[in-house]
Order: sequence, then C-alpha cells, then structure tokens
Amino acid sequence: MIPTRGYAATDPTTPLGPFDFERRDPRPHDVVIDILHCGVCHSDIHQARDEWGESIFPMVPGHEIVGTVASVGADVSRWGVGQTVGVGVFVDSCRKCEPCLAGEEQYCVEGMTVTYNGLERDGQTPAYGGYSERIVVDENYVLSIPDGIPLDGAAPLLCAGITTYSPIRHFGGDQAREAAVLGLGGLGHMGVKFLKAMGAGVTVLSHSPGKKEDALRLGADDFEATADDDVFDKNAGRFDFILDTVSATHDYNAYLRLLRRDGTMVIVGLPDASTLEPGALINKRRRLAGSVIGGIREIQEMLDFCAEHGIASDIEAIRIQDINEAYERTMRSDVRYRFVIDMASLRQGGG
Repeated sequence: MIPTRGYAATDPTTPLGPFDFERRDPRPHDVVIDILHCGVCHSDIHQARDEWGESIFPMVPGHEIVGTVASVGADVSRWGVGQTVGVGVFVDSCRKCEPCLAGEEQYCVEGMTVTYNGLERDGQTPAYGGYSERIVVDENYVLSIPDGIPLDGAAPLLCAGITTYSPIRHFGGDQAREAAVLGLGGLGHMGVKFLKAMGAGVTVLSHSPGKKEDALRLGADDFEATADDDVFDKNAGRFDFILDTVSATHDYNAYLRLLRRDGTMVIVGLPDASTLEPGALINKRRRLAGSVIGGIREIQEMLDFCAEHGIASDIEAIRIQDINEAYERTMRSDVRYRFVIDMASLRQGGG
C-alpha cells in the first residue's frame, strides 16, 4: 500500500481537513500519478455536504486531476514515467456493456466507478479523489494532457470542459449559426469558448448584467441580461442551439421559446425540477435534451481540440489550506471561473 496524504470531509458539517490514507500498490495495468493540480467542482461541495444524499465519509473530493506519471504496473503499455496526464470524473466501468463498448463509459449500465465518493469495482474499497498527493488508476482511464495547455487551466477541462464539449458535439451546437449559453459560470464560460472556436455566433444569457464585459472578453458576440422584461420577446426564435448550464431553478419554457424551429436546448446543470409546457416544444418542433460528461475517447478529443485552439479554463489558483474558503466563495459565485488547487501546497504544509 502507498501512504498518501489528502484533505477530506469527515462528515457533512465539519470543514475539510488533513487526512492520511493508503492507495493500493499498482496492479499490472495501473498507473501511479503524482497530482500537480486539482480543480474544485461545484459537485465537490454538494457531495462533501451530503446535499445529494448517500455520501460516503471520510471523503476525499476532486475529479479534475492533472499530474505526472510516477510509476506504472508491469503490463502498462500506454504510459511512461514523467508523462503529463489527467484523470476525470470516473476511473473504471464494467467494460462490457453496450455503452462501454461504444466508448460511452459515462453511461455504463452497471454504473461508472466514480473518482471519489464511491466504491471501486470490488464493491468494498472506497474511491478517494484528487485533493491528495497521488492517485492510482487503470491505464485505460487516464488521459494525455497535450502540450500547449497550462496545466492548472487544464484541470477543469476534465469535468467542466467535457460537460460542455460533449453536448455541443452530440446535439449539433458545433453546426449552429446562432448559439446561446445560459449562465456564465464554471460550465458556461467553457461553453462560450468551445462554441466560438467551432464557428458559431455566441450570445450569453445571464441574470447578472455585470458579466457582460467578461462574456465579450471570453469570445461571445452578444450578451442579453435575462432580468430585462423584454429580452424574451426580443429574442424569440433567434437561436439554433442553447446550452443551459444553470443549476438554479428556472423556467425552461421561456428559454425554449428563444429557439428557432428544430432548435435544441441541452441541460447540463442540475436544478430542481421545473414544469415543462408541451407547447414550448410542439409548436416549433423544438428539442429539450440532457447530457453528462463524456467517455474517455471524447475527453481526449476535447483535450486535443483545446490544445489546437488555445483553450483552457479561466482559473484562480489556491492552496489546499484555503479549500473551505474556496467552497464558500463558490457558493457565492465569487470566482472567475474555477478554483484550482496547487497541490504543491499539500506537500509544503502550513496553515
């Protein structure tokens, strides 16, 4: 076993703090990764605070991991010591169901093995995440981080990046003439960057008028403040594609009416349930869809696309010792646009 230090939530109400545990020795197909950076996802907060239920404690969060290969198992063929690699939301799957065989491991029929707050395939071993010194992962669930992407800015691509890239590709956002991104946060700012790089005209829809300058800086062509009374009438039928990244409850029907005939709105946030009026779909043959992350093949495609187009997440680097403050700031939307932990701070220690 490999002694490892991390930061953990020991229960839903206690702040995260130092936590010592053990990683398994590498099996023949395992890779040991020394973690350099780990992004802070809003879902880390939900799970550490047991807001979704069934959290497993102690919990070491973190599924936006960038690091270097420290050692490999005897049969590893894809990775070598010193390579820069990434680990995302899942670290294994059944490998035999139709989604897995199709490269869509995130939809594994038996359930993907999540990077943290879950159990490994043996059903007994807790999975601990990236707020830690190192991680041990099967080589088939490791990603290559291409040259040209800042390593700290690459970390959120492993969740926020693929969460937005996958539905854009799958539902035709990359072919849209006029696309909109609803919400400009950790997910939304990545959606703007991807859609712009793919050639769409991009409008940001946000309830926060103060985000207009940032939206245009990120590449958006237009900005609409949804708190304005006339914004929905003025933009009715305007868009081919809307990427809905908002996690707060909102009126789907109002935004669906911004779509043209045959337009698509894709939900990637997790708001509470909202009433859907069939007429908002039926009258112009509109579609309302959902999506969650992507498979290993598509994540690698996304990373390569980012390297080609100079895309990374806008981040604020923090020390691991500041993680609890970062959680509170995330809840206040006080980050532009993703916190990333510099894991050197864990090795350095201090308060």
